[in-house]
Amino acid sequence: MEALSILLFPFLACVLLVIAHAYFGVHVLRRGIIFVDLSLAQFIGLGIALSFFLGWGEWSGAAFSLGFAVLGAFILSFSRTISRLADIEAFIGVLYIFSLSASMLVLDGTPHGMEEFKAILNGSILWVAPGELFATFALYSGIGLFQFAFRRKFLSLSFEGRGGGAWEFLFFLSFALVLVKSVQMAGVLQVFAFLVIPVLIGKLLTDRLRWQLVLGWALGVGASLSGLLLSYHFDLPAAPLIVASLGILFFALLALRLFTGAGGDKAFSP
Repeated sequence: MEALSILLFPFLACVLLVIAHAYFGVHVLRRGIIFVDLSLAQFIGLGIALSFFLGWGEWSGAAFSLGFAVLGAFILSFSRTISRLADIEAFIGVLYIFSLSASMLVLDGTPHGMEEFKAILNGSILWVAPGELFATFALYSGIGLFQFAFRRKFLSLSFEGRGGGAWEFLFFLSFALVLVKSVQMAGVLQVFAFLVIPVLIGKLLTDRLRWQLVLGWALGVGASLSGLLLSYHFDLPAAPLIVASLGILFFALLALRLFTGAGGDKAFSP
């Protein structure tokens, strides 16, 4: 019972994170901008670092996070234009390195810079409160309804490359708003893992988009539960264990696919 009382809310938070990020992961993988989550999350982390540095109070973190989320979404809405001038993955990598370096420089001027830097990377998933969980659910639900209402527009953007700049901005703004709450709650590393790994696992098992999401969600939630239980029993950081559990599951399934014949039909192929 003690484990249940401690891990219930972190587990529910992981469920929300997996569902939201795996959906965006489908779009990100299709677009071939794998590290956009890491880059945008760290850019939002720079906003959080600035709020720590200025010390303007509890609300400054949310304000700076939101401001950097909107700015990051605006920058990335030009990704197709940027790709004509420079390799888009290289651009995203430069944005990440800049955000990471700037965050380190900013936090170097704070009394507890290293602890705050670790908080941005690892988050505090074990300490998520019911109120924060409800706020996350409300935010994700609103963004999910928006994405569902205009799913044809967003799918056309990612899968066919058709759509205007306004829809690109709205897609990345939706993504960035999810990241604002995700980075504060789970940290940059765990957020990136939830974006990419569940979808990669789903793609190993099926070619059907719907099943990729369903299987990615199910196995991502299972790996999260495994990481949380290991964290509780061995008193180790939760975020790295969750990421490691997802990684081990992906590598195990990849090895299974290799040894059983990569050219064969997938189990859930149409």
